[in-house]
Amino acid sequence: MPLIAMTREMGSLGKDVAAGVAARAGKRVVYHEIIEPIASKMRLRKSHVERFLDGRSGIWERLTTDRTSLSIFTADETFRFLRDGSTCVIRGWGAVHLLRNIPHVIRVRVCAPLETRITRMMERLATGSRETVESEIQMSEEAHTAITKRHFGVNWRDPELYDLVLSTERLSVDECVEEVEGMMRRKCFQETPESVRMVDNLSTEWSVRSALLRDERTKATHFTVHCDGGTATLAGVVDTDDEALAAGEVAAGVEGVMKVDNQLKAASSAGSRFRREG
Repeated sequence: MPLIAMTREMGSLGKDVAAGVAARAGKRVVYHEIIEPIASKMRLRKSHVERFLDGRSGIWERLTTDRTSLSIFTADETFRFLRDGSTCVIRGWGAVHLLRNIPHVIRVRVCAPLETRITRMMERLATGSRETVESEIQMSEEAHTAITKRHFGVNWRDPELYDLVLSTERLSVDECVEEVEGMMRRKCFQETPESVRMVDNLSTEWSVRSALLRDERTKATHFTVHCDGGTATLAGVVDTDDEALAAGEVAAGVEGVMKVDNQLKAASSAGSRFRREG
């Protein structure tokens, strides 16, 4: 079955569309479920990570959130859910961009004009403060823009990033759900052995990256990781032979890795120090 990666704007009813698609498929929507394991791996409070990704974090939260770790752990958890047969929709958290090359993932954006969304949010929150609601929407979208630009180098509003763009200004939630279901029946979005293999390889690769980042011996190293058919290939330069050995040990302990091709070179062995940039 195809999987839906969805981006929605605050007040667009995207949450309702996602729930409708999942209900008809007899499966679930993944959204908040990703936050808890990310927070655990980063040793942060769940609310800290949620506020950062929603664009509601204060300066202390922004300073104490490692964006590289956040990116790697988010990718790792997203691919875990992609392999979970109970999941139908992954909403938010960059899933559209992380999964853009997976053939059986349908990328959907749910949107609506700003004025429509402001009116809906005012009604939902039972408030007469238009300025407050508009400010909240703008803050959320600015954060989304910054995160997707930083981590994926894209503008999330670009329609070319999506297979389907739905406006709820004139379409009802049910009509949007029907449009998504129609896409899910298309032959080009069905799983194939090749697309499943791609998911398995990328999922294992991000799991290896995540494990390397969590291990004290390898968290500061930077090198290439590539996984294919259960073989994890590590290539690049590290400071010492011990780091190269540790990286191989960490990769070998990751679920799905059956063999490690450790091509890492130690700069110290060649009599020089490797200087990592940035």
